[in-house]
Amino acid sequence: MSVENKAQTLANAQGDIEKTAAYKNLVSFFDQGTFTQIDAYAKSQDNFAEVVAGYGTVNSCPVYAFAQNNDICGGAMSKAQAAKLKKVYDLAVKTGTPVVGFYDSVGAKLSEGIDMLSSYGAVLNSVGNLSGVVPQVSVVLGTCLGTGALNAVSADFVIMSEKAQLSLDIQGECGSASAVAQNGISHITAKDTKEAIEKAQQLITMLPSNNLSVSPLMDDDEPKAEGKCPISAIVDADSYISLQRGYGNEVSVGLARLVGSVVGIVATKGGVLDAEACNKMTRFVRFCDAFAIPVVTLADSQGFATVAEAARVSAAYAEATTVKATVITGKAYGAFYIAVAGTGANADITMAWTDSVISPLPPVTGAAIMWQDRMNVAKDKRDEVVKQYEAEECSAFKAAGEGYVEDVINPDDTRLKLYSAITMLSGKRVTSLPKKHGTI
Repeated sequence: MSVENKAQTLANAQGDIEKTAAYKNLVSFFDQGTFTQIDAYAKSQDNFAEVVAGYGTVNSCPVYAFAQNNDICGGAMSKAQAAKLKKVYDLAVKTGTPVVGFYDSVGAKLSEGIDMLSSYGAVLNSVGNLSGVVPQVSVVLGTCLGTGALNAVSADFVIMSEKAQLSLDIQGECGSASAVAQNGISHITAKDTKEAIEKAQQLITMLPSNNLSVSPLMDDDEPKAEGKCPISAIVDADSYISLQRGYGNEVSVGLARLVGSVVGIVATKGGVLDAEACNKMTRFVRFCDAFAIPVVTLADSQGFATVAEAARVSAAYAEATTVKATVITGKAYGAFYIAVAGTGANADITMAWTDSVISPLPPVTGAAIMWQDRMNVAKDKRDEVVKQYEAEECSAFKAAGEGYVEDVINPDDTRLKLYSAITMLSGKRVTSLPKKHGTI
């Protein structure tokens, strides 16, 4: 076959690639005209590699991305696919650029035998080494089972379409989008491929390129206050991206913009924080710290349900060197106050709403211990005594007078107070003890 004929054959084959869903998804993901393929003609046995990969921009932010090509051998992981993915990750390391992966694969290419273990291992090694260096987003659009699921779940964020499957079990047990969301594995569930791509685009525009850069700054929009939700009253309009909504429901976490700047929001809802809620908080705070995203905590909780998870929450806040600003919007008792609002170690600045309650113990318990004589009244009058104890001994003003909060503020002033505090703290410098990582 002549050189011209070979070139024409390759061009025709590449034209077929451009008709596949994987290629079209990448074109849709990137800004128009910016997508450039990497190793476009890489071969896997007698066909092209089972993945399309390349780079481009998303809302002018540089990004590397790959999409498993289900139209070629079911998108099966092969040595060729692994080599292509490793090149993407290596380039991301060199350039400090985020990586987005679109997953849709039947699993490993079994015809390559035991060599697949090494291929999977090389990809997992790259994913692990990049963690905390550049943001990684996984978008599961179809089947993602077995070892391939490890790659997807190792990313910072997992987006799933409603019809996708994600599970270590090759039969797909407990791998539906709803089950994965309830287990806290995925962060966002999208109704279809189009919405999943849009969610990935939104995330990328909120994230820094790497752990040494800052998130893109946007024009600010006045909040759209919705009911009594403190988040919507504080952050820029339509900027809040809620994460893991089906998991750990006693706390909301997500990314948002505050007067144009990206912040991480942790908002507890007044109840007791169970293990799921604590795990949700811990992972999110550590992610924000890895990429120097300020953490805003809206604190309102009766406390923790389990001591081990409570310790991890406290450790995550204590180890985080990013900016940490806490607003007590309701109740903050004992260990909960110390973990998320204690200015001695876990918060740079703590403010409290005028009607918040701050105490070493719940007021009922505190009154029973500290006001024993006053509680020695008829049962129907004890509630009045507790309310008096709460007003005198647990008020935000008393806490401020004793140095446990820096300021007592009206709820309407929260947005500007937080923006001022975060702006002033943006240049903070913290010296940490030399260590590899904590073990709590």
